[in-house]
Amino acid sequence: MRYYVIAGEASGDLHGSNLIRAIHTLDEHASIFAWGGEKMEAAGAELRKHYKDLAFMGFVEVVSHLGAILRNLSFCREDILAFKPDALILIDYPGFNMRIAKWAKSLQIPVYYYISPQIWAWKEKRGFALKASVRKMLCILPFEPAFYKKFSMVADYVGHPLLDVIPNYQPGPLDLPTELPVIALLPGSRKQEIERLLPVQLGALRQLQGYQFVIAGVHHQPRTLYADLIRKAGIAEEQVPVITGRTYDLLAAAAGAIVTSGTATLETALFGVPLVVVYKGSWVSYQIAKRLIRVKYISLVNLILDKPLVPELIQAGCTPEAIAQAMKAMLASAGEGRWVKEVDHLKVILGGAGASLRAAQLICQDMPGGE
Repeated sequence: MRYYVIAGEASGDLHGSNLIRAIHTLDEHASIFAWGGEKMEAAGAELRKHYKDLAFMGFVEVVSHLGAILRNLSFCREDILAFKPDALILIDYPGFNMRIAKWAKSLQIPVYYYISPQIWAWKEKRGFALKASVRKMLCILPFEPAFYKKFSMVADYVGHPLLDVIPNYQPGPLDLPTELPVIALLPGSRKQEIERLLPVQLGALRQLQGYQFVIAGVHHQPRTLYADLIRKAGIAEEQVPVITGRTYDLLAAAAGAIVTSGTATLETALFGVPLVVVYKGSWVSYQIAKRLIRVKYISLVNLILDKPLVPELIQAGCTPEAIAQAMKAMLASAGEGRWVKEVDHLKVILGGAGASLRAAQLICQDMPGGE
């Protein structure tokens, strides 16, 4: 069978790679084209577009890159038509993927959505559009199937794919300049969010004495991006190492972490690392989002637990002083043992391993002509 998979971010590349491996175990003749990254390519997909060319964040930024987005949509449609997939599998990335889903439905291509777009947080009415174009929704958060039932959608909870990865991860050693405990800085993967959030994260360094800050870099961003921001913060480059492409190794060694909102917040918690969640958008983007978002929390950890376990410092509240104070409180909580109990509870809610295989089975069995 022929599968076309679209992911638009680093987290989608990770989850897509595990799904692709699972598909290959079920369908030894599978041919897979993908939009994603190195992980999906290594899993056996032919990479058609890298997510680094797709990652535009915020309302203003999307408008300013509208030409590139339209060109990507046009190329994607042409590529799908040429490949003639038996199934189209979409991974999050709703602004792009929902447009492709509607178009694919008009051509009677079966559409499967793995990792729901967070329309339950805002733009809830998009559920009607998903109902009209998606054959099956494969959910990774426990509260999502009930949400989609409101739209009479077929929605299965498969569990969270991070539980396929993190519990069995074998970290490699890090060559760090000191023996001090590590505070990991995860500024995100997009250029815009790194430029906006890394300076604020670095600003907490002087107020968190006795720790070494280490930045989780990503391969598709140049090291000069991080180096320039470190220098602009008035810090010597050698004082804050950048570890590229080894975020899990860094988290395995970290005593605490300052994390940009996204999948990385859940990854950090599942490694047992106490964290502070930060987020800043452009002023216009934030004002729009503030009026549309309907959930109480922005971090997956708090959303899943339905309580403010980890601090969320947003927009004007995201300052070096606030970050340092919140980090000290989280480190103290970890020292008292409360954090470990909460993380154990989080894992219970998310269920066991096997999400990627369950998702692949549901797709392969449901496809027209499938088992």
